[in-house]
Amino acid sequence: MKDDRLLQMRIFVAVIEAGGFTAAAHRLGTGQPFVSQSVRRLEDRLGTKLLHRTTRGIRPTDEGLRYAEGARTALDAVERAEGETRDGAARIAGTLRVSAPLAFGLDRIAPLLPGFLDSHPALDLSLVLTDDSVDLVADGIDVAIRMGRLPDSGLTVRRLCDLRRVVVAAPAFLARHPAPETPRDLDALPVLAWAGAREHLNAWPFTIDGQRWTFQARGRFRSNEGLSLVQMCEAGFGIMRCAEHLARPAIREGRLVPLLEAYTEADDGAVHAVFLPDRTLPARVRAFVDHIAAALRAPDW
Repeated sequence: MKDDRLLQMRIFVAVIEAGGFTAAAHRLGTGQPFVSQSVRRLEDRLGTKLLHRTTRGIRPTDEGLRYAEGARTALDAVERAEGETRDGAARIAGTLRVSAPLAFGLDRIAPLLPGFLDSHPALDLSLVLTDDSVDLVADGIDVAIRMGRLPDSGLTVRRLCDLRRVVVAAPAFLARHPAPETPRDLDALPVLAWAGAREHLNAWPFTIDGQRWTFQARGRFRSNEGLSLVQMCEAGFGIMRCAEHLARPAIREGRLVPLLEAYTEADDGAVHAVFLPDRTLPARVRAFVDHIAAALRAPDW
């Protein structure tokens, strides 16, 4: 049976501490409508008003103040009961829910999981691989691995490693098409493009004669999933801008060839772990983030 009481407690306490629905959503890394609806359902379940809502903000009722105090006590008790504030593998238990981009998750995160789980035999781990940006609260995610530049979300962020993107093509493609000598030559060549949530990656930044120049990729083949783009690139269908963790091994093995390296603009791309800004970070979250960070400290790409 689904029981949302602890989630509602956590959201309500965040609303009180942050002073509003929008600020609480920002702190929790979720949407304002989800926070507002959760508090409304909580009030309906308890049969009492917990907040005074005005155009100038919110103010807890007497019942709301009492409930917030009890909710804090209950949430702290749950943490103590699960032993997540204690050190040691024996106390790292329960279920850890992790989200990661599909290609990076398969290529770099999944191989790290057997060793992590072997070290923590009381822990279960659920891995969600998706190129969509998950909502940590609504989707019940403890840790999300995210790539690129992150917006200011109110989540706790730990930078794991740098990650650049490389313009590449397959030898089969270059046997049929001339290699671009400058980024402007890309306009006349087949390219591969993102669709969906990562369409912003279709803007390829370059530096030409000291000036920033951006190529907008509009290919015949588009996908919302990175591995399919890599497969099409290796098949010789077009040029793509590929993440280093996939590009560099393929270049070393001769499956892809780097292009336009003299024009490629350095960026501040990185891989991050993001999680909710709890006052006491659960031990299972801390252990997982430390494990991934150690493995990616000096990536082999």
